[in-house]
Amino acid sequence: MHPHAAAIDFNERPFILFWEVTRACALACKHCRAIAQPKAHPEELTHEEALRLVDEIAELRPPMLVLTGGDPMMRADIFDIIKRATAKGLRVALSPAATPRLVHTDFHQLRKAGVVSLSLSLDGATQETHDRFRGVPHTFERTLQVARAVMEAGIQLQVNTTLAKSTLPEMDAFIELMKQIKPDVWSVFVLVPTGRATAEDLPNAEDLEAVWNRLEQLRAELPFAIKTTEGHHYRRVLLQAARRGGQPPRHMVPTRDGKGVLFISHTGEVQPSGFLPLTAGNVRTDNLAELYRTHPIFTELRNDDALGGKCGKCEYRKVCGGSRARAYGSGLGMMGAEPLCQYIPAACRQDKSPYTHSASND
Repeated sequence: MHPHAAAIDFNERPFILFWEVTRACALACKHCRAIAQPKAHPEELTHEEALRLVDEIAELRPPMLVLTGGDPMMRADIFDIIKRATAKGLRVALSPAATPRLVHTDFHQLRKAGVVSLSLSLDGATQETHDRFRGVPHTFERTLQVARAVMEAGIQLQVNTTLAKSTLPEMDAFIELMKQIKPDVWSVFVLVPTGRATAEDLPNAEDLEAVWNRLEQLRAELPFAIKTTEGHHYRRVLLQAARRGGQPPRHMVPTRDGKGVLFISHTGEVQPSGFLPLTAGNVRTDNLAELYRTHPIFTELRNDDALGGKCGKCEYRKVCGGSRARAYGSGLGMMGAEPLCQYIPAACRQDKSPYTHSASND
């Protein structure tokens, strides 16, 4: 369990809050959740609205605020937002795009402003495959250059890698690349069919299970932590391994979309995550804390016993619960079973009932 997670009631406040401060971005990534564009949306939150939102977020007290996009560095007032959040006691993480603008950023100033963690994406293990994925040449070399500068400035580095059908063949090369970079955290994101991403590039459940088992076996020898995004059933694999006498999982937080996770869009829409585009309200007209605590979208997502199909019968549902975003994006409904999990719950094996991906618990 993460040291901050034990004291948090996910019904009261999120563990992590993602704020998409802009959708402006100079890249054109193949699977972009935000369908980012070169210019800012005319209705994105103004400078004054952004600072007011920081104050409202501070009242909710999430242990981590992630400023994302698009490219958050495309906002002219990004340093003002970071400083305001830090002054309000928030821990700020930044998720920028590897552009020439970022290469010329003073990372010591970012740290001084309050950024404690910065994430970069590597979705190809070579310059050719990564640049093709990101849609702009030289992105791979810029990412490696920025990674070094981030660590030299004393900011924690997280590297994000998209796990898709097209990137699976590079898993060996990704592992070797991470050994060279030595980030603080390697976050493996399992593709969700939303934005520019389509279901055609989803990995299959068997290949994903093999990846989870390999990462579980490697984690003791790797010089960095491994976490997953929208890959909740990796936690189930860790617990299964521990019960067989393996290394117990550390800092495992049982969050998922809407349960400990909260997302605010560039125009102020409040959603369970950036990958689950269901809107509960807008910070321009609604109270953020009230939406998270009481809106039916969030209360249902936090109800482990409301999960459908085999997820609803699974003994790991409280710590896993599957990707609500991928179930929704795959047409199964937000409470449908995780479509990329091959595990058959004990209850389904015992009663020999059909286990489906439907949202029915029958």
